[in-house]
Amino acid sequence: MKKPLVAPLDRNATSEAKEMADFYEETLGFTPNSLFTMMHRPRIAKAFLEMNQAVMENKGRVTSALKRQLAYFCSMTAGCRYCEAHTIRAAVRYGSDEDKLNHIWEYKTYPAFTDAERAVFDFAIAASSIPNFVTDENADELRKYWDDGEIVEILGVIALFGYLNRWNDSMGTQLEKPAADDAKEYLGQNGWEVGKHGYDPE
Repeated sequence: MKKPLVAPLDRNATSEAKEMADFYEETLGFTPNSLFTMMHRPRIAKAFLEMNQAVMENKGRVTSALKRQLAYFCSMTAGCRYCEAHTIRAAVRYGSDEDKLNHIWEYKTYPAFTDAERAVFDFAIAASSIPNFVTDENADELRKYWDDGEIVEILGVIALFGYLNRWNDSMGTQLEKPAADDAKEYLGQNGWEVGKHGYDPE
């Protein structure tokens, strides 16, 4: 794309935009451009923020770090480079083990990952694929390690990133430098590149 489908609002354009910017400064260190495009219709942005907070809230064993890692698998499966970069940055900021991040695509065999995590990542890939290919085997593996509430949390993350992957790839959202830097560090060796989400200065 030559430019994003819709230009993001300035963070100080409205009081709602500024409030949202302040919230994301804490979580990512910057406010995503995706939120500033949603702010053209503030109700959409507010609804997304509420859903994001509800889904990513840490209730126990499905940790903040694990949620960001599984969100990465959703975004990689969907092919959204923007969200891949964001989820890896968030995984770093929310305490993911660096060894795991450096070997994330070896999760099936790398010893740092548990069988419970493998079940989550297999499910995330199956659930994020189009057409969906979640099987009884995926479900049985997930139930072996996680209770019903935890499975709802896991699927909530997958569904949330289904929305974000479509939003950002269709919008052509410009990737912010901090997220791009983290993606290059942790994902560059596996072929990650900024793709449609990088633009030359005009």
